[in-house]
Amino acid sequence: MNWKAPELLDYAARLKLDYLLLSDLDALGSLEDTHLKEIKARADELGVRIHAGTWSICSSSKAFKNKWGAAEEHLATGIRVAQALGSPVLRCVMGTGEDRQPPGQIDRCITETVKTLRSCRSRALDAGVKIAVENHAGDLQARELAALIEAAGKEFVGVTLDAGNATWTMEHPLASLQVLAPYVVSSGIRDSMVWEYEAGAKVQWTAMGEGLVDWIRYFEQFAALCPGAPVILEIISGFAHPLPYLKDDFWKAWPDFRAAEFSQFLALARRGRALEPHRSPNPEAERRYQRDELERSLAYCRNTLGIGSRA
Repeated sequence: MNWKAPELLDYAARLKLDYLLLSDLDALGSLEDTHLKEIKARADELGVRIHAGTWSICSSSKAFKNKWGAAEEHLATGIRVAQALGSPVLRCVMGTGEDRQPPGQIDRCITETVKTLRSCRSRALDAGVKIAVENHAGDLQARELAALIEAAGKEFVGVTLDAGNATWTMEHPLASLQVLAPYVVSSGIRDSMVWEYEAGAKVQWTAMGEGLVDWIRYFEQFAALCPGAPVILEIISGFAHPLPYLKDDFWKAWPDFRAAEFSQFLALARRGRALEPHRSPNPEAERRYQRDELERSLAYCRNTLGIGSRA
């Protein structure tokens, strides 16, 4: 949408949302304290609670950018921003699925991320901000992320649980929830369609209720296991992500993959059907398409699942 925080807050208020995750520091426009206070005041006025966020905090990741300085400096800035916005969490990521290659790279990224997190432990605890690492774009399976959090320190590190990204790591979203539930403090929820093709399976994210996830069962467990965490939708639709697991070199990136996890994913894929990709003719048409996907998802969550306080 190319909106900054003020426009995003106004949109959230119009939709009667409870929470808004600002997942990128750039969305704030400025990181000056006076500006951040103005954003917080506007959010308070509108009755929208903010979860703050940023991107990769792992200097070994291909996704890392030094725009905000070294990894430790970037994380420290994010904590300061979260505190100023009144956010109890700072969403961040380690990297993407590209960090699973070459062999051994994912372990180096995990080690580097733990080091960065530990460097800001006192700062996060003093600020009352929990660093919420997301399972992001095929980088970490649930058990890998859980191990990272335990290594860093679960007293100040938690999870932004992404149900859509679970399918990119060949996990059933319900299985991912069960592993990560003890650490969940924020979320990024969307549905997924999964289907088999000649080289393996493809995943296409969809609006809520239009994929394969049993959301009634999912949110029964979410409510019981993650009682303090909000349901935040992150709807990204229109394209398929291939997982060519029938190719010989595919599994080099997944040396510790477990058969039980894969069988759950296969069962999901065999229930699915192929979707056509969406191609908008121009940027404005794409914005309308994505906005409709989000607003249709909100309606499903409210009317079918009974989620949302203000509405």
